[in-house]
Amino acid sequence: MKMNQPDTPDLTVAAAQFAALGSEQRLSVLRTLVRAGPEGLSIGELGTRTGVTGSTLTHHMKILNSAGLVTQAKQGRSVICAAVAYDDVQALSQFLLNECCADSITPCGDHDHG
Repeated sequence: MKMNQPDTPDLTVAAAQFAALGSEQRLSVLRTLVRAGPEGLSIGELGTRTGVTGSTLTHHMKILNSAGLVTQAKQGRSVICAAVAYDDVQALSQFLLNECCADSITPCGDHDHG
């Protein structure tokens, strides 16, 4: 059995982060925040862009925050939400691909791991 690469999450962390992304709405929220860049978006603008508002957006942000994928910070009268775990999101994909074709008789050469 192969050990995790240093830059990939362990199984427990990966499972928690994948679980946090296991909702279309949460995935949409994270994707929107990634597109917004490090400046993030106000909670109101995030709701407008995703169509997820009110207590539902608050619930999804709490789950994404608990998984360490986003932050929320008060700026004046606004709450600014931002994706902060760009490296973690990339590491999640690498988590799946690290052992690609490891048990295959045929080496993986017909696809790219980007």
